[in-house]
Amino acid sequence: MDRFNVSRWAIRHPALVGFLIALLFAAGAAQFFTLGRDEDPTFTLKEMIVAASWPGASPAQMRAQVADPIERRLRATENLDFLQTYCGDGRCAIRVSLTDGAPKDRVPLIWQQVRKQLKDIEPVLPAGASVAADDDYADVYGYVFTLTGADNARLVALAEQARDAMLRIPGAGKVQITGEVPRRLFVDLDSRRLAAMGLSPDTVVQALARRSSVAPAGVVERSMRVPVRIGSAVDGIDAVENTAVSAAAGTAKVGDLGTVSNGYADPPDGLVRHAAKPAVVLAIAMTPGADGLGFGKQLSQVATAFGRTLPAGVTMTQVEDQSQNIREAVDAFLIKFFCALSVVLLVAFVTLGWRTGVVVALSVPLTLAIVALFMGATGIGLERISLGALILSLGLLVDDAIISVEAMVVQRERGATRADAAAYAWTHTAFPMLTGTLLTIVGFLPVGFAQSTTSEYAGGIFWVTGSALLVSWVVAVVFTPYLGVRLLPEASTQHDAAAMYDTPVYRRLRNVVDACMARRRTVVAVTAALLVASLAGAMLVRQQFFPISDRPEIIVDVSLRPGVSLSATSAAVKRLEASVAKDRDVAQLDSYIGQGAPRFYLPYGPTLPDPATATMVLVARDLDARERVITRLLANHASPEAKLHIRRLSLGPSAGFPVQYRVIGPDPAVLRTVSARIEAVLRATPGTTAVQADWGTPSVAMRLDPDDDRAARLGLDRAALAGNVATMLSGQPAGDVLRGTKRIGIVVRGTAADRSDPGRLADMVVTTPHGPVPLGQVARIGVTTEQPIVWTRDGALCITVQADMTGDVQAADVVAAAESRVAAIAKALPAGYRIEDGGDGELAAKANDAIYRLLPITLGLMLLLLMIQLQSIGRALLVLATAPLGVIGAVVALVVTGAPFGFVALLGLIALAGMIMRNSIILVDQVQHNQAEGMDLHAAIRAATIGRSRPVVLTALAAVLAFIPLCFNIFWGPMAIVMIGGLIGATILTLVALPALYVLAFDRPARRTHQDDRHA
Repeated sequence: MDRFNVSRWAIRHPALVGFLIALLFAAGAAQFFTLGRDEDPTFTLKEMIVAASWPGASPAQMRAQVADPIERRLRATENLDFLQTYCGDGRCAIRVSLTDGAPKDRVPLIWQQVRKQLKDIEPVLPAGASVAADDDYADVYGYVFTLTGADNARLVALAEQARDAMLRIPGAGKVQITGEVPRRLFVDLDSRRLAAMGLSPDTVVQALARRSSVAPAGVVERSMRVPVRIGSAVDGIDAVENTAVSAAAGTAKVGDLGTVSNGYADPPDGLVRHAAKPAVVLAIAMTPGADGLGFGKQLSQVATAFGRTLPAGVTMTQVEDQSQNIREAVDAFLIKFFCALSVVLLVAFVTLGWRTGVVVALSVPLTLAIVALFMGATGIGLERISLGALILSLGLLVDDAIISVEAMVVQRERGATRADAAAYAWTHTAFPMLTGTLLTIVGFLPVGFAQSTTSEYAGGIFWVTGSALLVSWVVAVVFTPYLGVRLLPEASTQHDAAAMYDTPVYRRLRNVVDACMARRRTVVAVTAALLVASLAGAMLVRQQFFPISDRPEIIVDVSLRPGVSLSATSAAVKRLEASVAKDRDVAQLDSYIGQGAPRFYLPYGPTLPDPATATMVLVARDLDARERVITRLLANHASPEAKLHIRRLSLGPSAGFPVQYRVIGPDPAVLRTVSARIEAVLRATPGTTAVQADWGTPSVAMRLDPDDDRAARLGLDRAALAGNVATMLSGQPAGDVLRGTKRIGIVVRGTAADRSDPGRLADMVVTTPHGPVPLGQVARIGVTTEQPIVWTRDGALCITVQADMTGDVQAADVVAAAESRVAAIAKALPAGYRIEDGGDGELAAKANDAIYRLLPITLGLMLLLLMIQLQSIGRALLVLATAPLGVIGAVVALVVTGAPFGFVALLGLIALAGMIMRNSIILVDQVQHNQAEGMDLHAAIRAATIGRSRPVVLTALAAVLAFIPLCFNIFWGPMAIVMIGGLIGATILTLVALPALYVLAFDRPARRTHQDDRHA
């Protein structure tokens, strides 16, 4: 390093270095204002929904004939974590979840493999069964509009026009229209008229399907190609009514056999209401990397222009505007950022003097400008994680500049020229600073490279902070010496370096250091006791995975007993809407019945489609109003038949229910008994709410047992019987009517009276080759019960008991309170049954495990860096021993403030170790230099501690003050508190306990030679 001195090179090329400073300032500033803006960083949702249908099948049949074969094929999926399946009446959904460590780049390829597997299995499934895969629900539709004030078809047409306009905006991604109820042409057949004509419902279906089909009729080849078209396709009610159906007694028209009418799918797949009015939702997703603020502004302009063209009575309302959330989040963070920047600069000016402070102060924006260029090159925008990481970096990136300037000031006081003082920053501090900087970066390494969704979400902490620290070192050894030569004040003419440390403060510190070295065993023992006490005190700290969001939305998941119809769910939601409409704290209300809301916020997971469930999205007027609304909703009895799960949005990945227990085993009756016991435990646990199991209670089903002998004599088989009944009760597709871009399905079904009255089932007329007969004469009709929804996990029956928390209670608190009683239930389980923990606890364990797996590598890299710098195993271990000192102050800070310890705070605690070792290694390196100059061990330690105390204290003070604005942020607050408390405690212990530990480790009277001290 002495051969090529970078700092001396910088001051010898002032024009070039000055030009580089100006260029980097300008380019970095320009880049900063063009960085993309977003609310949260993206992360890969490693889940896919495989949906299958088999009309008419019971849940048990769906599980045995459809779900099980699909699951067996999908168990070979690469990086598969688990398969979670629910089966209902004629449908099932399989959640394919990949391991948290699945590489995000592999996920699209894995989903492609899954689709190929599903294509291969289709021939194996029962006739009439279909299967499809969907991984698009992971897209974030942050801009949501509702249209109200017309019938559904008109609203859908308007939404499609708006969609076409919005897709032309640069940055627009996918667009989703929700709430469309497909139009239908219904043919309500009278079974008695059919019987009189000797016709079956299938005959009518086939006649309409043939009439509405579009088939090629050939081409006349002459000098021109003249295609031949078949006209008179079905195009309306009249065409359907006049469709001829051949019968044994002659020809009949469909209109003579029943009533033909226009309508909508009955029942629809789902309904949407805005402010209790029927609505259609238009949701827009941004392309990755787009500027959310710019996109939101253009989208608002297009929406406003389109709104002026709407028909009278139709209203388009924007219910979710991600750009507003981005603006509020970015503005709030920028305010905190500039507050932190001002504090850091103030510390530099007050503690170092005006001209010295200017040198340090200029290094901060220069470093940030270069970091902005790095963020632009790597595609990192301004969002929650990167902005927080920049604020964290502010407290760290001045460290190297302060150390470099401090070294220059000391050398100037000793009589060195400006050039020699600048060169000294390279020869004596650059390498220890680089090692310390790399140690701090390595402290953040686990979050950057951990293979988990959570680390993918928070990984920007490593990349932004790491780049800032590395750039700050370059600035400290290249640009700071250049600035110091021009801006540092003249040194005193006396050149008495010792006078610098002959002040009351330094004299007191010298006495403390001497006392600690003299009582080294006591000091080390007290430090170890404090560390043990802090680890014990950590049990008093509340545990948390990710905190609750500060957004005003409230999600109300409404669930009725499984098997309930969509109309019953809609009625229950309507009563809830009426009660909520009176609440002045609610600014907006949207209801999604039978389906979940669009994913308008990345960590929000929509519910799976189910006629017995609904999701209400309420927007409170502010955060205080949000809590008041939640309190009133918990006491809401407008729909007592419905279970309400009321939740706030989460910052970061989260389970739908934070507390979950999975009961797994072969017998549903045993599973019900065990799950009921766990429900009782959770209801008796303070702080729980919305306790429920996901299976529900058995529901009523009609059972038809055909008389096979009589049916055979009549020429009626089971398939024909089922087809007759299914057509009359549920309807059967019979072709399409083409209108523009829409296909209006024709549905043949029975009359409303036949469909809605189970008591008339026995009198339903069934057509046979030997004449019509009542259904009751060919089948026994009875009532039975069945489980309307069956959940499985990896092929085993599974009931999940779920709960949420009230107020400020954490999921870990509930789990800890219920642990002994749940363990007692698990201990008494029969063979083949087990209870598994789920919810946020499981997610936290996976995220933490991914971090812990990298700790050995982190520790190894730290030791390698220490060995390269110190060339001594003993001294490397000495520095490493100071790493846990931050725990003492961190635990005290958490206990005093009551802040919870979560995933982000864990990252701060790990990174704190690198920051502490950074100070320790510079102090230990100085001790080695002092010994090399001939000092004995005690004098070398004393001089190093005194000489390094000011930069150590100043860097810690700058960091602590820079972290203060983050303390008031919901997401970053716990991490900032951990780092503030840890830095304060560790800084004091570095100046007090490290000298004592150094003497205890290396002061050996029998081997007090310089060579031994050098290589111990």
